[in-house]
Amino acid sequence: MISYSRLWETMERKSITKYYLIHYCKVSSGQLNRLKRNCYVSTHTIEMLCSLLSCQVEDIMEYRPDYSAGINRLSPDSSNYRPRKKNCKEA
Repeated sequence: MISYSRLWETMERKSITKYYLIHYCKVSSGQLNRLKRNCYVSTHTIEMLCSLLSCQVEDIMEYRPDYSAGINRLSPDSSNYRPRKKNCKEA
């Protein structure tokens, strides 16, 4: 799973608030809510945040293995594996 906890740490370190991003940088509050819940966002959104915060992708997000899914990596015998879609409202 992708975690955006680094985004909030980076924003705090740079003294940038969600209010500032929404009202002065025109970032959608819906996108910030999706990031808060670790839901899917587009690479355009990630690129925009990197530009606004003058940082790298790894300052915004990180990959954390989701052991609850039961499959941690694809192997030759998992060719029929189809990842389940995560409902963002569950998070």
